[in-house]
Amino acid sequence: MIARLLQTLIIFLLLMQTSLAANEIVLPKASPVPGGIVLVKTVAVDLPKPEAYFSGNRVTVVKENNSWTAIIGLGLDVSPGEHILYTVNMDGDQKSYPFFVKKYDYPRQNLRIKNRRKVVPNEQDLKRIKKESKIVRNAFGYWTERGADNFNFLLPVQGRLSSKFGLRRYFNNKPRKPHSGIDIAAPLGTRIKAPVDGEIIATGNFFFNGNTVFIDHGHGLVTMYNHLDIISVSKGQTVKRGDVIGQVGKTGRVTGPHLHWSVSLNNARVNPVLLLNKSTKKFLGVK
Repeated sequence: MIARLLQTLIIFLLLMQTSLAANEIVLPKASPVPGGIVLVKTVAVDLPKPEAYFSGNRVTVVKENNSWTAIIGLGLDVSPGEHILYTVNMDGDQKSYPFFVKKYDYPRQNLRIKNRRKVVPNEQDLKRIKKESKIVRNAFGYWTERGADNFNFLLPVQGRLSSKFGLRRYFNNKPRKPHSGIDIAAPLGTRIKAPVDGEIIATGNFFFNGNTVFIDHGHGLVTMYNHLDIISVSKGQTVKRGDVIGQVGKTGRVTGPHLHWSVSLNNARVNPVLLLNKSTKKFLGVK
């Protein structure tokens, strides 16, 4: 009888431990370089949660142990050196928290594109691109009070890492913007899954990005999926971690079927690898 009670108690404690672990926030890996992420501890959790801002954009703040911690996305254009996170409490009092960004030189990548218009767009293309750029900016600047409480991302598609984050890109020897996501090569039609819960805030066909999906995960965490063959979701739809949002394609400016995946924090594009666990990174062949 006593042995059975002890066994029941052990099972109960294990279940409680599993439940608590599931509710813990998994923070992304800190990497204080352009395109990386910085974690800054602010006030203690016994004080009200502050609002945080960096470079004019609101920053997500989560409870980590005994502190409210700001998770700051660093854009690829952030200069090395000292930067400041600002916080505001309920009374309007401001505090500043300095942090440092290290220099990092990303390698160069040369790509050959057969469709010349995808490298040097004509006048009509430029009008379309300008209109689409506004949609992209609005999506990346999206903020909702939905809690970004899970930074342990699924890999959205099973495939080979064909292009790393931050590469200084040259299309047909012409310099273009750095690579603000990662490319995962996979067969045409491979299913693409939502890495964590969220809401579809935009979909469409874009000149450079092809068929595209944007997911809002809350508090300035937004993900983008490009070059899809088929889009399986629509604007306003709620998705859960692992739900299929589309299929790998080769629409837009591409050299073959693949998924371009971007992650944005406080309107700054960051390396998606920083939100993956060790086993997934090993699968991709990255650290």
